[in-house]
Amino acid sequence: MLNNNAVQAIILLALQNINDERGPDEQLEINSDTRLFGTDAVLDSLSLVSVIVDVEAAISEASGRDISLTDDRAMSQAVSPFSDVSSLTAYILLLLLEAA
Repeated sequence: MLNNNAVQAIILLALQNINDERGPDEQLEINSDTRLFGTDAVLDSLSLVSVIVDVEAAISEASGRDISLTDDRAMSQAVSPFSDVSSLTAYILLLLLEAA
């Protein structure tokens, strides 16, 4: 099973892929506190979708389990799992535990 560090590394790699498509003056600051959605988010909606797709695919490949990050459950959380890298990491770990 993937641990916290492995899941976070997958998310950070997906964010790095966004940076690879940006110019030098448009680089995102990437760390566990990087805001993904909401106030002060560093991603626009298209970039967020790209990150979600990349993360879902990488998690599936690494764990052998398919997860959906954009289901009704994710959208109805009191605190969005897409708030920042840490909250997304925790949400993915929860989904993986439930799928085990």
